[in-house]
Amino acid sequence: MNVHELRGRLSKAGQEHLLQFWTELEEAQQVELYAELEAMNLEELNVFFQKATAGFSRPQPDSVDARMEPVPREVLGSATRDQDQLQAWESEGLFQISQNKVAVLLLAGGQGTRLGVAYPKGMYDVGLPSHKTLFQIQAERILKLQQLAEKYHGNKCVIPWYIMTSGRTMESTEEFFTKHKYFGLRRENVIFFQQGMLPAMTFDGKIILEEKHKVSMAPDGNGGLYRALAAQRIVQDMERRGVGSVHVYCVDNILVRVADPRFIGFCVQKGADCGAKVVEKTNPTEPVGVVCRVDGVYQVVEYSEITLATAQRRGPDGRLLFSAGNIANHFFTVPFLRDVVRVHEPQLLHHVAQKKIPCVGPQGQRVKPDKPNGIKMEKFVFDIFQFAKKFVVYEVLREDEFSPLKNADSQGGKDNPTTARHALLSLHHCWVLNAGGHFVDENGSRLPAIPRLKDANDAPIQCEISPLVSYAGEGIEGYVAGKEFHAPLIIDENGVHELVKNGL
Repeated sequence: MNVHELRGRLSKAGQEHLLQFWTELEEAQQVELYAELEAMNLEELNVFFQKATAGFSRPQPDSVDARMEPVPREVLGSATRDQDQLQAWESEGLFQISQNKVAVLLLAGGQGTRLGVAYPKGMYDVGLPSHKTLFQIQAERILKLQQLAEKYHGNKCVIPWYIMTSGRTMESTEEFFTKHKYFGLRRENVIFFQQGMLPAMTFDGKIILEEKHKVSMAPDGNGGLYRALAAQRIVQDMERRGVGSVHVYCVDNILVRVADPRFIGFCVQKGADCGAKVVEKTNPTEPVGVVCRVDGVYQVVEYSEITLATAQRRGPDGRLLFSAGNIANHFFTVPFLRDVVRVHEPQLLHHVAQKKIPCVGPQGQRVKPDKPNGIKMEKFVFDIFQFAKKFVVYEVLREDEFSPLKNADSQGGKDNPTTARHALLSLHHCWVLNAGGHFVDENGSRLPAIPRLKDANDAPIQCEISPLVSYAGEGIEGYVAGKEFHAPLIIDENGVHELVKNGL
């Protein structure tokens, strides 16, 4: 270890304080800190900080409201308003999949901290009758889609699954997949890669020590994807495999239609290089970013940036004018990703988030601040919409496709294991009803067909259908048509299972 040289580099970058406790450290701790600091590009970090904070402190132009335009109808596809087109889009998507031209990319860098667990979110079990985790549900949807594409087009195909983890989740995620034999997928078609980490910094640009021998590090946001794609040559791997389209999504949505053939087909038929799947906002004040145009350029405007008056504006049809709620669910062509990685990514500015960051005080004591004491810098996956030559938006029903898992049940409210579980069970109940099945109570009387939940306290009928049986409600008539069931009901690759009969 050349500590003298490292000290010089740190001093030149104004970060010499990082070695202030060096002589108090044990040898193993010194080795750890040295390796961490040696790996940092300090000059680049300082540039990131200056650019990010310059944008943060610069007086913002008058609110974006006056410059916002809603998504025009000609670039919008809708699962409800374009029902006559859905079959054509689905056929196109399944054809693309059958030709090995579609990959999926999972953003799985987050830990389940807000859920109250120390492991990656994808390993979480929300309490379904099957006790499947988010990772397993998504893997089985990929398997089913490969089967459907083969069934319609006659050739075996592969949907490669790229999984972006963070330093905190990489090892445990890989171990989990190995333990579960990749949930039936071939190992060579599941590709793990790691997003970058950035140190937390004080408001004057000093890197923060979390412990005397450890820098406070955080993942660089889901927009760190593009830098990671370059660093680990992922785009080259996609090109080698002949992939043309990529579906990017977040791990925490239990209803996600992985590589959704309708979404893929819609984007391909529109000739888009970039697309966003959205859900209609439930009310003007729902805290979700909105996909729209600002000064003619597509972007996501955060809910906190929009005035109430603008959020409440409605069109002639009575719908909210700015209704396209962003759900971090995107389509990119591989050539577009290649251009982003090679040309555009370095132009992206980091967003600044002020945080309460645990740190080491001047005397080496641990400090847990009660107000923000520094910043974390991150990029967002949607920052690249601005570079698209042809951008499209695909609107789907929330109850069919979006129920995120963010919070623990103990916190009350929404987006927790209970709401995620209820959303899936309710959807599967709908599938059974649509396929001609019915549920009966312990007396044999048919239950009313009201599967959609009015609020989080309504308990749905316990009905779970394995993704290996049905990807999106198709193909279950043979199991349920004209039949009556007692809940809980599970339909999986081994058949139909009523877990309780007649209340016994």
